[in-house]
Amino acid sequence: MSDEAKAPADPPRAIVAGHGEFGAGLVSAVEQITGRGGQLIPIAVHKLGVEAIEDLLRDRMAEEGIRVIFTDLQAGSCTMASRRILRGMPNALLVAGANLPMLLDFVFSDGVDPVGAARHAAERGRAAVTAHGGSA
Repeated sequence: MSDEAKAPADPPRAIVAGHGEFGAGLVSAVEQITGRGGQLIPIAVHKLGVEAIEDLLRDRMAEEGIRVIFTDLQAGSCTMASRRILRGMPNALLVAGANLPMLLDFVFSDGVDPVGAARHAAERGRAAVTAHGGSA
């Protein structure tokens, strides 16, 4: 398929932020599996403090009109920065503890408001975590 014949890219609907290349890795996996990675903007926060992360996330949200942030750790710096941002944005949502099943569910929520899609995806992501084996 030529570049001109390709379907238009999905607009960004959420940010995926975390330590190291967490966001880029998950977005890459979503793209490889679904071709819908364009709905997610990866953010890496190497050597940034909470205030700098907050500024970075706020700027990207404003640039893209995004109201959803997925982060890696409940008490991580991206989550702390996101919580500060959301204090002034009642129509936005933070989902901490993001995983691949969660993001796959999110990108397939066509026609659903991003906040509603993220709430549903959080439940799917939680249900996808299982433990197998080991002796009790």
